[in-house]
Amino acid sequence: MKRTITILSFVMLVMVLALSGCKKEAEVSDNSWEEIKERGEFVLGLDDSFPPMGFRDENGEIVGFDIDLAKEVCSRLGIELILQPINWSAKEQELNTKNIDCIWNGLTITPEREEVILFTKPYMKNRQVLVVRADAGYTTLADFAGKKLGIQAGSSANDALDNAKEFKASLGQVVAFDDNMTALMDLEQGGVDVVLMDEIVARFYIQQRSKNYRVLDEALAGEEYGVGFRKEDRELMEKFEETLIAMAEDGTMAAISERWFGEDITVINK
Repeated sequence: MKRTITILSFVMLVMVLALSGCKKEAEVSDNSWEEIKERGEFVLGLDDSFPPMGFRDENGEIVGFDIDLAKEVCSRLGIELILQPINWSAKEQELNTKNIDCIWNGLTITPEREEVILFTKPYMKNRQVLVVRADAGYTTLADFAGKKLGIQAGSSANDALDNAKEFKASLGQVVAFDDNMTALMDLEQGGVDVVLMDEIVARFYIQQRSKNYRVLDEALAGEEYGVGFRKEDRELMEKFEETLIAMAEDGTMAAISERWFGEDITVINK
């Protein structure tokens, strides 16, 4: 009998310790916003060559649509925004090693990313499109058989390409670049025949730089942008999501969108 009581006591002790550990882990997760508030700073990770979401202007200052959104959110929350350029292909590692507090730079929500990243609700829609030189005769996907396609390493364009198996198989070569701007410059010089990239970025670049590029009507994939946080930082994510929704409701988000795109193309809480 005494042995039975001892075993039961041991089992109960193990359960108490396990529950205590779970509670402690939950408390750590629940403190994510409090930690940021106490620190007074919020570090945003971005690709600083991704116009118009986040990029460097002629003075070298990081600007963009996402930057303006983040500045407004941080202003309302009473914390300082720190902009941290990162290697986009290592963005998940940068986030999980706590070098940054979020990824906010035209970050596409995908099932694969949702396994390792906690996303806000989508705030903007986008498509993965094919960009060619204006004088090129390409009009359909079939026209690129045997051709050379440029793509940004680590971008969601890679997912779109992988899912378009027949199209990918028809290509002669896929060339990875560090960023879309480098890929477009290579397209201009004839190094590649086409670039697969975000429509929002492509159209903004063509308009702002008066480049002789053309976007094909047929897109490879539709997608949505969200702000990415560590999986355990739910309280922090929800604080930012709530603020974005408030900005949508009071018209601030629409005003920022109109400033960058000439119209409100945001979708959160709509």
